[in-house]
Amino acid sequence: MTAISLKSAPAREGLTLPYAEAGDPVGTPVVFVHGLADSWWSFEPLLRRLPASLHGYAPTQRGHGDADRPADGYTPDDFAADLVAFLDAVGIHRTILVGSSSGGVSARIVAGSHPDRISGLVLVGVPATLADKPAVTAVRESVEGLSDPVPREFVEEFLAGMVDRPIARGFVETLVEEGLKLPAYVWQETVRGLLEADLRATLAGILVPTLVIWGDQDGFLPRDDQQTILDAVHGARLLTYEGVGHVVHWEQPERVLADIAAFAARGAENT
Repeated sequence: MTAISLKSAPAREGLTLPYAEAGDPVGTPVVFVHGLADSWWSFEPLLRRLPASLHGYAPTQRGHGDADRPADGYTPDDFAADLVAFLDAVGIHRTILVGSSSGGVSARIVAGSHPDRISGLVLVGVPATLADKPAVTAVRESVEGLSDPVPREFVEEFLAGMVDRPIARGFVETLVEEGLKLPAYVWQETVRGLLEADLRATLAGILVPTLVIWGDQDGFLPRDDQQTILDAVHGARLLTYEGVGHVVHWEQPERVLADIAAFAARGAENT
């Protein structure tokens, strides 16, 4: 198992982001970007298994986990700007971005706006759009009704909807504790930011190699949503994981990591 170091980066004035780092410093840089209610812990199963060919970083986004919690600034563009600032703060000139769920939206914004910094993009259970998705509407309605302290039952139910098969109970408990660190306004502003943004427009201008990973039991994203990504991003390739839910890397971390490593190796061969 690979050792994980916990560090922090002063990404922007008044904003410090904790992050986990693992792997060989001479390996290909890979930055993992988590989604709503997660933290760097979302990628702990991958960081522990990193092959020598990869050097992994997993920042915790503003408002989440132990990161600073500004009063505002929770749109996809805000998270994307933080991500670029993180790359600068830790000295990453060029990297593969791996975005999970809503974290993939900010990741693809960076891939489209800073192609010189991104060598490849991996989207794991990432929506093309959020319009007309009943499961997303239900989340929005429940989040709007939140007040502090956010109930544990709400976080447990939210996380339960992310997977199709059981995952380790200890890991689930850690994810719940991380989710409970978000105050109600962070839940609400992050969801509003996603729903008010033109997510389809964030697919424009992505020219870097792109891999799309999707579980066919995803209760949020149907197959045609992922097809929208494939149609918009030239050369994007889809890997479908059968019998897997929304957060693919929680259910099959070894397979996801192997596919990321293979994707990184193909990129190296083409440079």
